[in-house]
Amino acid sequence: MANHTAVDRISFELLRLLTNDGRLSNKQLAASVGLAPSSAHERLKQLRASGAYQGTHAEVDLKALGFVLEALIHIGLTKHKRNAVDALAAKLGSIPEVRQVFLVTGRFDLIVHVAIRDMEHLKNLAYDLTSHATVERLETSVVFEAWKHYLLPVPASLAAPSATRARRRRNNAR
Repeated sequence: MANHTAVDRISFELLRLLTNDGRLSNKQLAASVGLAPSSAHERLKQLRASGAYQGTHAEVDLKALGFVLEALIHIGLTKHKRNAVDALAAKLGSIPEVRQVFLVTGRFDLIVHVAIRDMEHLKNLAYDLTSHATVERLETSVVFEAWKHYLLPVPASLAAPSATRARRRRNNAR
């Protein structure tokens, strides 16, 4: 069972703000949630220590670097043993064009998100992937457009109470 970090509304709001703009200063974060900068800093330290906040990353425009296409490569495997899957995922993760690797259910076993210069680059990358012994088949999908959303799902502990629970509370208060 997964170990979940409990966060209150203020800590969640700090995470939401950082998700939308990782460049916000501690002073800006504190002002946004109504805390003293020292209190906001302490909350961020606690969120880092718990693993809920893992850091801030740069978002790079790949097109500006000459990677004008993105694709999803769907891979079917011949072997489904953990060590074979893990070894292939690690190998895929070492390829500079690979952005993400997903182990999924369904017709294919892995989906690999890649950034490439052109169709020739995609073709060569696909040929390279088929040379792995555990790769049985692959199918590519070119990404025409992608929309990124920087929303955090609200943990159950912070979700609005259901109508039934709210009604019970009102009835109990009478």
